[in-house]
Amino acid sequence: MDSATPKHAGSEDREARHDPVAVQKEIVEDFSLFPEWLDRYQYLIDLGRKLPPLSEVEMRDDKLLAGCQSKVWLYQEGDADCTTIRANSDAAIVSGLIALLIKVYSGCSARQIADTEPFFIDAIGLTEHLSPTRANGLHAMLNAIKSHAKRLL
Repeated sequence: MDSATPKHAGSEDREARHDPVAVQKEIVEDFSLFPEWLDRYQYLIDLGRKLPPLSEVEMRDDKLLAGCQSKVWLYQEGDADCTTIRANSDAAIVSGLIALLIKVYSGCSARQIADTEPFFIDAIGLTEHLSPTRANGLHAMLNAIKSHAKRLL
């Protein structure tokens, strides 16, 4: 938290700071810079490489997300006012998908997560360009994030 933000700031203040709709619009703009899908895949891989690594202790089998062909470790922490998401994968493109979901939803309230649909997925063309197994994994990650948020409400 920066020094200009009171430590007792409520969820309305947090929601004003992290706008998942605005973040998705930024993602769409960023991907629009790459007209070719090979370039978009490379950008996605680069985003995944920038994810903070999870420790070996965190990469336990009991934290693997079901429904993903690749290994995906997903951690969701916080409360209804602010949820933090940390995750990683053993697959490059999946790590990039994780990076996008974290960018959109980490730092949001549970209500924001539950109410915000990921329109960026269609807008940047992921629906048409992901393999069926990667698309299933993306939906498994999204379902896990939204389910966790709904449990917090």
